[in-house]
Amino acid sequence: MSDFAITREVDGAKGRYVIRKDGSEAELTYSIASATLVIADHTGVPDAFRGTGAGLALVQRLVADARLEGFRIVPLCPFVNAQRQRHPDWADVFSV
Repeated sequence: MSDFAITREVDGAKGRYVIRKDGSEAELTYSIASATLVIADHTGVPDAFRGTGAGLALVQRLVADARLEGFRIVPLCPFVNAQRQRHPDWADVFSV
């Protein structure tokens, strides 16, 4: 994975992965549909993170957690879906 410090925050049926740097946040938000299904809603990467691989790192963390915890991902977010298509080795955790 990456060298980013990624924090996972969960509040009820919503969650997000966050990378913080110099007052900016890159995030991947998701909705928890069930114990075995998560919907990746949105990835937001501000200019402070452009070109750093932060967005990919967030998706990698989501995939790693899905494998570890046994849930599947619905890639509603266009960025997450694009990364899914670029990484066929992640097919085991995606529901499309």
